Amino acid sequence: MKRRRIFANGSKQTEDINISPLIDMVFILLIFFIVTTVFVEETGVEVTKPQAASASQLEKNSILIAITANGNVVYGGRDVGVNGVRAVVRRLIQEDAKMPVIIQADESVPTRLLVRVIDEAKLAGAQSVNISTEKR
Repeated sequence: MKRRRIFANGSKQTEDINISPLIDMVFILLIFFIVTTVFVEETGVEVTKPQAASASQLEKNSILIAITANGNVVYGGRDVGVNGVRAVVRRLIQEDAKMPVIIQADESVPTRLLVRVIDEAKLAGAQSVNISTEKR
C-alpha cells in the first residue's frame, strides 16, 4: 500500500507502509495458539456407555480404550484386540507414568472381556484404570 505526500514546495514523495512486523506478529500468535491447544484424543468408535450416579470428570490427558458391542477392543480407531492393550498402554505410559487409562465399554460387553482389558492395562503398568460411564 503506497501513500503519496505532497509538500508545500510542490514536491511529491511516495511512502511505503511496512507490514512485515504485522505479518510476523500474526504468525507468532498462530504458532502460540497451535502449540497451546489441547487436542482431545477419541477412540474412533461409538459405544453406548452404562449410566452411573457416581460418574465424575477425569483428566483430558489419558489413554482411551474402547470395547464395542461386538467385542472389538479399539485404540485410536484401530482394532488392537485384548492382547494389544498391554503393548499400547506400556508404550504410552513411558511418557507419563501417572497417565490414567479410561475404558469406554459398551453396556452390552461381557464382564469377562472388560476384566481382561483391565488386567492387561494393569499388567502394562497403569496406575489408574477407570471405566467411562454416562451421568444419570
